[in-house]
Amino acid sequence: MTKADIVERIYKEAGFSKKEAAELVDLVFKVIKDTLAKGEKVKISGFGNFSIRDKATRIGRNPQTGTAMNISARRVLTFKPSQILKEDITERYAHRLDENGKENTALPIKEAKPRALSSFLNNEDDTVYDDGDDDDNDE
Repeated sequence: MTKADIVERIYKEAGFSKKEAAELVDLVFKVIKDTLAKGEKVKISGFGNFSIRDKATRIGRNPQTGTAMNISARRVLTFKPSQILKEDITERYAHRLDENGKENTALPIKEAKPRALSSFLNNEDDTVYDDGDDDDNDE
């Protein structure tokens, strides 16, 4: 899905003009980017958390040659989906997987009321607190 697809969906489903929908999408993304640029977390209830994390310098390997190399320290953007979002996706698509994990795309997606949206609209907090261990090996 592209930004233009999001604008199109908002235009069709929310009744905004295409220009208003595009301005709304741009504004939401700008607010998220500006907040993250300040080093603050962005939590969207029922969807997930965006945050910036510092990664230390470390030794890595060139996958083609196997040669060791230094990977410089950097800041990375992380996204952790909410439990509600994970459950919504699983509920709608899990029946399409066979015992070997292969997806049968011929099977239709299950219709379900997305709880992620309803929890946001009802302002429910679905925060899952982690143990503080940042050793998740996420790149």
